[in-house]
Amino acid sequence: MTPKVERILEELERALALDELQGLIEALRDEFKVDHIVYHWVSAKGEQYGCGTYSDEWVERYIERDYLRVDPVIQGCYQRFHPVGWKRLDWSGKAARAFQMDAIRHGVGNQGFSIPIRGPNGQFALFTLSHNCDDDTWDMFCEDHRRDLILIAHYFNQKALEFEPGRTPESNSALSPREVDAMTLLAVGYSRAQVAEALAISEHTLRVYIESARHKLGAMNTTHAVARAMARGLIVV
Repeated sequence: MTPKVERILEELERALALDELQGLIEALRDEFKVDHIVYHWVSAKGEQYGCGTYSDEWVERYIERDYLRVDPVIQGCYQRFHPVGWKRLDWSGKAARAFQMDAIRHGVGNQGFSIPIRGPNGQFALFTLSHNCDDDTWDMFCEDHRRDLILIAHYFNQKALEFEPGRTPESNSALSPREVDAMTLLAVGYSRAQVAEALAISEHTLRVYIESARHKLGAMNTTHAVARAMARGLIVV
């Protein structure tokens, strides 16, 4: 992760209101040199929040034409737990192909990478990057930045959840920020070595974080700790 991205995440942690997230997502777009980044969440009660860099014209058109019903990104990611490139989604239907052409005409880009996130109490969120380029270039970009983007997406969602209407304070057993990072990356399928590398810590230090989280959660092992952290809404995946 570049120093610039780390500074943006530090600013994210200090954000005091939802409207500050718009400027931060624009800064992330510029740092990663992609056409667009978009974040959107929906609570179990139907409350929604979104920020991103799509044009106002496209956002209005998307809503007006009720593209939510046919958008393969939404439909496909709702059934997944892991990040996915748009080329792997089902664009075979006539409505989906028409939607894709319309999106490209409005500058969305022909490539995309979306990270689905599930939070407490039925919350569902998506963190998406899109760009216009060839397949090989995009595949290389996703391979190079996949780990950082997963971490950024979860940071972004955790901050947005702080501003969720009616959100209750965390319990006394809340995990530390580093414990949250470690548990989150384990939950999305990273090995311990990959988690340690992503967090720039030794595997010994990682074991300390994991054992501390396990003790706080009253868990029998790491898998049990991850499950309990997810169930309590302490991490989102």
